[in-house]
Amino acid sequence: MKSTQKQQTLARFFGSQSSQSTAAKKRSRSPTPESSNKVLKSDDTPKTSADELEDAKELLKMEPDVKVPDLPVGKPIPYSKLCEVFEALENEPGRLKCIEIASELFTHVLSISETQEDQIRNLVEVNYLTINRVSPDYEGLELGLGETLLMKALASGTGRSMQQLKEDMGEYGDIGLVAQKSRSKQSLMFKPKPLTVSQVFNNLKQIAGLSGSSSQNKKLAMINKMLTSCDSREAKFLMRSLEGSLRIQFAEKSVVVALAKALAENEMRQKGKKINPDVLAQADEQIKEAFSQVPNHELIIETAIKYGVLNLMDHCTLKPGIPVKPMLAKPTKSITEILDQFENQEFTCEYKYDGERAQVHLLPDGTLRVYSRSSENMTQRYPDLIPVVEELKRLNPGVESFILDCECVAWDKKQEKILPFQILSTRKRKDVKEEDITVQVCLFAFDILLYNGESLIKMSLKERREYMYDNLKVIPGKFRFSEKLDSSDLDVITKFLDQSVKDACEGLMIKTLNGQDSLYEPSKRSRNWLKLKKDYLEGVGDSLDLVVIGAYVGKGKRTGGYGGFLLASYNTDTGEYEAICKIGTGFSDEMFATLTEKLKPTEVAEPKGSIIYDKTSSRGAPEIWFEPTMLFEVKVADFTESPVYKAGASLLGDGSKGVSLRFPRFIRIRDDKALEDATSSEQIVELYEKQANLN
Repeated sequence: MKSTQKQQTLARFFGSQSSQSTAAKKRSRSPTPESSNKVLKSDDTPKTSADELEDAKELLKMEPDVKVPDLPVGKPIPYSKLCEVFEALENEPGRLKCIEIASELFTHVLSISETQEDQIRNLVEVNYLTINRVSPDYEGLELGLGETLLMKALASGTGRSMQQLKEDMGEYGDIGLVAQKSRSKQSLMFKPKPLTVSQVFNNLKQIAGLSGSSSQNKKLAMINKMLTSCDSREAKFLMRSLEGSLRIQFAEKSVVVALAKALAENEMRQKGKKINPDVLAQADEQIKEAFSQVPNHELIIETAIKYGVLNLMDHCTLKPGIPVKPMLAKPTKSITEILDQFENQEFTCEYKYDGERAQVHLLPDGTLRVYSRSSENMTQRYPDLIPVVEELKRLNPGVESFILDCECVAWDKKQEKILPFQILSTRKRKDVKEEDITVQVCLFAFDILLYNGESLIKMSLKERREYMYDNLKVIPGKFRFSEKLDSSDLDVITKFLDQSVKDACEGLMIKTLNGQDSLYEPSKRSRNWLKLKKDYLEGVGDSLDLVVIGAYVGKGKRTGGYGGFLLASYNTDTGEYEAICKIGTGFSDEMFATLTEKLKPTEVAEPKGSIIYDKTSSRGAPEIWFEPTMLFEVKVADFTESPVYKAGASLLGDGSKGVSLRFPRFIRIRDDKALEDATSSEQIVELYEKQANLN
């Protein structure tokens, strides 16, 4: 975006006379020399986490070259102005430009707020609406209403028939564009009072929390009331928010960078200091670390405004009841690769259990919380863990609070052995009563992050493990520590790997034991943790978790059902799902029946705007499209470049080719993971480049 273009775009965000723009054009997927989404080193290989600070410095050096006109201080923020920003983000293909636009928005929100309390409230509301949420993940309030309900609301709120709306939906495939068209055709006798950001945020939060027999009618009434006050652009983004996808191709990861820049610049201006790029880079680093330990936007914004963004980590540390973004491991294909990686370092091997990652929190008041790897509160799913924790407290009188990183596995009490994950997945996920449970579980703890209010993540793994052993006692068949081996002997590790498979585990986790590299790094996929699966010693090194976005009509014995599926990786920068492969092997007849039952209700007439696939070729397009809701774990032989599949295309060459998979095979449904936990496009490119270097 040239300077004059940018001035025109930014100047109209909060201007009093702002014209309604036309329907949003599709964003260009091809990077340009001036505005590129590439995140590469100079040698054109994917960046590692070690390069992120340099990326941030380059980004945060960007100074705005236009002053956004002010709104009257202390007045409510019109929702229409926020929607103008959303449309600008939707139309801008460059990620760095989008971050700058969002940062300008956040900065302006801070400048028009009269008091510190207003700053916190306004920024929290705008921030949440930008990431299309109303609360932290772990609180369980989610937007994402069904298409049928939203169509009913549109019909009622705009006076159009369901038939007309369905025809438009078939043409556009976007409930937002249908709403925009419907609202633009509607004339009103009296102009309603404009919506404010606070009204929309509070209404969306209330809608997300409604449940019960009369909840649908209440939701319809609230949606209709908001639609009445919307212009056509507002209707577009309101309906998209309710559906659960803003389609502005601006994901949470980028929002956090923009937020750091805005908070730091605002703080320096208030102190009369010159904007310092190094300080901005430090703010970026602080806010990312704070989010990894305390993933709560409201708490972090409040803390940054009250105490300063550079002081965040003095106040935002681990708290029982707030899930930590878990540390993740890199895949590896051989034991010799492990020995090379950890040369001259002390490391440990642990069983990689075939269960569900469970972060177990004991709060000071005695309350138990169990969180999934995606921060979902799954305490109600495991009521049988409550007496286990109570027994832990009895056996260990000094325990007041803790955060344990564990694996929850299905357990055969009679034979005292681990059962496969497929057995665990048969447990009910909602309304579980302890007396009805038939599949028993055992917790295997492999790390402790907090004990009696003290954060332990800056200790070495060896120290943390000893701390856990010293302060917690094993409960046979209910609570155990993960099996471990501290050795660098190739033959010994090989035997331990074989034994792990015999004990119904997936393989081994190998971790640095001492020093700075052994600290717990929330939310990071670190090479200080490696995973070695027996099944993948000769293959890619790990399975992939991919999003199901479409299906192909079955033939032969699969006639009348699905014959295969189109899968996608997740682009963490844009929030888009990028097609990566077609899959049709590894499914039993029973699994096809299960998938038909689960996926049939999610079928949509057209692919959502957040799905990226090759529209110029019929080779990759399925006959059936889905609303993304499910992950498949997939085994794959290797990676290849493809002009049809677009996974990671913005990170490769000129963007005309993406990465695809050779010989993918279905393993299982990953219903323990959220869509955002899918294998990212950046990871796909990294694995592809690693394979190319090996070859």
